[in-house]
Amino acid sequence: MYLKKLKDLCIDNDLYQKEVANILKITRQQYGLYESGKRDIPIDLLIKLADFYHVSTDYILGRTNKKELDKETV
Repeated sequence: MYLKKLKDLCIDNDLYQKEVANILKITRQQYGLYESGKRDIPIDLLIKLADFYHVSTDYILGRTNKKELDKETV
């Protein structure tokens, strides 16, 4: 499930929710709702996160465990 991936990516990159929220141009509270699963993350924000972390949206969504992007898809 993407909730764990969002938290893991944040932790792995030594970021706080506030910093990720700033990248997405939303409030920390709003990001917290996405990370806790109280709200679904909009597709445009999911894409921004994938681009920022250099992972695929499939990785964030839990459809694959492969973090690295394929060179052909970039």
